[in-house]
Amino acid sequence: MVTYAPPMDDVFKALADPTRRGLLDELFRQDGQTLSALERRLPMSRFGVMKHLRVLEDAGLVVTRRRGREKLHFLNVVPIRLVHDRWVSKYAEPWAATLTDLKRSIEETTMERVFEIYIKTTPERLWEAITDPELRSRYSFGVGVASDWTPGSEYEARHVRTSQLISQGENLEVDPPRRLVQSFAARWSDDVRAEGTSRVTWEIEPIGDSCRLLVTHDQLREGANAQLYGGWPMILSGLKTLLETGERLTTPGSQYESGW
Repeated sequence: MVTYAPPMDDVFKALADPTRRGLLDELFRQDGQTLSALERRLPMSRFGVMKHLRVLEDAGLVVTRRRGREKLHFLNVVPIRLVHDRWVSKYAEPWAATLTDLKRSIEETTMERVFEIYIKTTPERLWEAITDPELRSRYSFGVGVASDWTPGSEYEARHVRTSQLISQGENLEVDPPRRLVQSFAARWSDDVRAEGTSRVTWEIEPIGDSCRLLVTHDQLREGANAQLYGGWPMILSGLKTLLETGERLTTPGSQYESGW
């Protein structure tokens, strides 16, 4: 059976080219750029930039979204996280420095972060994993989310062992098993509590025997604390592994068992 998750070979191929790495560098510095904006930053034709962006999109490293008449390009760090989880533990030396540099660049603050991942599962099962407290805690730093999941209802995210309040907000849109939009107020420390409220949108699209999951964390203030969005790659990688294998990743997102 066919799965639509980009093969790791496509990720390695995309990262091997210096021009494509340059495009990723530009998105590190400023996410959500148009083709014209990226073209102005590179010494090549518009067609050449389009070809390189297509390779990055096919590898899942770039995600595009329409906003009015503009097509914006966003960095998607999830494939890099999957490369890290699969390979770094075996071949740490050549990859560690590169991924550290990527992590540092990724954590530069922007107003919006977009994350894409493909999971071999059904929309219903994926929705359950997002909304069921026990399943959620298995890949989300030990944190479950409780709500009645109706539009306008409130939710609370608490650590399953300590009951510490981690985040809370309102379910702005609830359309199972396709779309969930939530306000997000972090509560795990004074630093993140001071950041106020942002927004998280989960979008599920069935593709063959798999699902495309797009998570957008936006309405972040300029210079927002990177703790607000830095954990998404680990969380989504853990979600994919849990649904496809029934196992947990040996990363903090899936293995965090003590308190915050």
